[in-house]
Amino acid sequence: MSSSREPQHKEDEEATEATTAEDEDTGAQVAPIVKLQEVALSTGEENEHVLLDLKAKLYRFDKEGNQWKERGVGTVKLLEHKETGKVRLVMRQSKTLKICANHRVLASISIQEHAGNDKSCVWHATDFADGELKEELFCIRFASVENCKTFKEMIEEVTQSQEKEGESKEATSTADLLEKLSVVENKEQEEKKEAPAEEKKEENEKQESTVDKK
Repeated sequence: MSSSREPQHKEDEEATEATTAEDEDTGAQVAPIVKLQEVALSTGEENEHVLLDLKAKLYRFDKEGNQWKERGVGTVKLLEHKETGKVRLVMRQSKTLKICANHRVLASISIQEHAGNDKSCVWHATDFADGELKEELFCIRFASVENCKTFKEMIEEVTQSQEKEGESKEATSTADLLEKLSVVENKEQEEKKEAPAEEKKEENEKQESTVDKK
């Protein structure tokens, strides 16, 4: 009986030793085959301040097909440049982050509520989303009336500030022009005053010269 149990006991010991050997940490470190480097992603928005950030669905009007076509579902932002103060509208698709709208918010932009839908707005803009400037008619739809109202009011606020800034620049330019004209007129008047004085001086010199000769 004892002889029949010995092989079984020996096999158990060998199995235990094998398992222990597998579980042992040799301390060896395996270097990765390919080293991945961290890459800083640039969105082009680093120098801009976010004025508005809302989720929406964007459409553009297809003139050829005479119908609205979806541009994407994602986040629409109004971004103000930290140095120049210029504001632009940017919208990216949620999953791909592809740009579906990218244009300046100018004083000439007129935004209106879409007929029959108080959750949508429409406006014209010169857009650069496809890498070239194109005149587009956009329609944007929000999940709530409140978000649509907030978007519309913010666009109107920006356009009004742009219009005031334009008027201020125009007034400053006009004032500078008037000042330059005034300076030119004064200079011309001074030159006219100086001319007779020089002529009189020359005439006196001639008379003095004539007297000396006599």
